[in-house]
Amino acid sequence: MSAPETTPGASPSLLERLGRSRSGLPLGRPGPWVIVAAWGPCGYAPLAPGTAGTLGAIPLFWLLRGLPLPLYLVTLLGLFAIGVYAADRAGAYWQVADASPIVIDEVVGYLVTVALVPWSWPAAIAAFLLFRVMDVVKPWPASAFDRVKNGFGVVLDDVAAGVYAYLAFEVLRLGLRHFLGCGGGPHFWCAEFFQ
Repeated sequence: MSAPETTPGASPSLLERLGRSRSGLPLGRPGPWVIVAAWGPCGYAPLAPGTAGTLGAIPLFWLLRGLPLPLYLVTLLGLFAIGVYAADRAGAYWQVADASPIVIDEVVGYLVTVALVPWSWPAAIAAFLLFRVMDVVKPWPASAFDRVKNGFGVVLDDVAAGVYAYLAFEVLRLGLRHFLGCGGGPHFWCAEFFQ
């Protein structure tokens, strides 16, 4: 299936813009680091691979939920280092430093968001939504890190977005406690949010 043709000089349609990726031409077959950077199939989602990568991080949050905080942070640091190396290798493969299929940065950023959050489905979903917003908005210094075009910059901007998403999560929790009476009460809209 070929891409729809546009009139020269005309602005591309929304669907055409959504279908574009920040990927260059790949150099040969993808190696294992490219697959790691894509978080398996997540980075190859036809639309919104960053969102797919973040969704792919939720099972890892569930798997890591029982770790003591120091071990969680060591695991996160290890994943950060792997992510920087994999993103750098995948950027060379795609010939674009922050190519669309590279989503390990979203995985690391999401895990930063939930580092101090107890596991529950409502918390995982709220953290997912808040992280996606912060990753798209990229408040400073995430926007500054986003301009560093290597594996370190690719991952670090999502770490910064993850910190902002965690702060937004805490504001949300405080708001639910204060305005909706959550905080251990029997209210259905708070169920499992504060486990």
